[in-house]
Amino acid sequence: MKTLSEQFKKYSLHLAFVQSVVATFGSLFFSEVMHLTPCTLCWYQRILMYPLIWITAVGIMKKDKNSPLYILPLAIFGWLIALYHNLLYYKLIPDTLSPCSLGVSCTTKYFAWFGFVTIPLLSFVAFSIIIACVLAYKKSLANNK
Repeated sequence: MKTLSEQFKKYSLHLAFVQSVVATFGSLFFSEVMHLTPCTLCWYQRILMYPLIWITAVGIMKKDKNSPLYILPLAIFGWLIALYHNLLYYKLIPDTLSPCSLGVSCTTKYFAWFGFVTIPLLSFVAFSIIIACVLAYKKSLANNK
């Protein structure tokens, strides 16, 4: 009988897929239903998140052991942009370093659930979960060799 850790590793790519779907539909909900205009950094993060649905789905269907090679670059780059966005948003780096010069500011506060959960933080967490899941999947592949 497999342990919970082994089961997680085996299905971690599925969890990465679910996270990419939730993040994508969440971002679409914020913009299309709540009518919140995305800033420049939000667009960059969307550009990196949206294809992850299709890439992870194909990786799962094809049982492609090389899936991490396709997923990780997008997820890591998205994570870095989300980290930068959070540093701007929480004023840990100055607004003068913001790429959002036209349109919506990258530090616009639309809401903060529980006083701290913001849209940039949700993106950062989503990319973090995807990266962790894909690394767990990669480790499970290495252990099965």
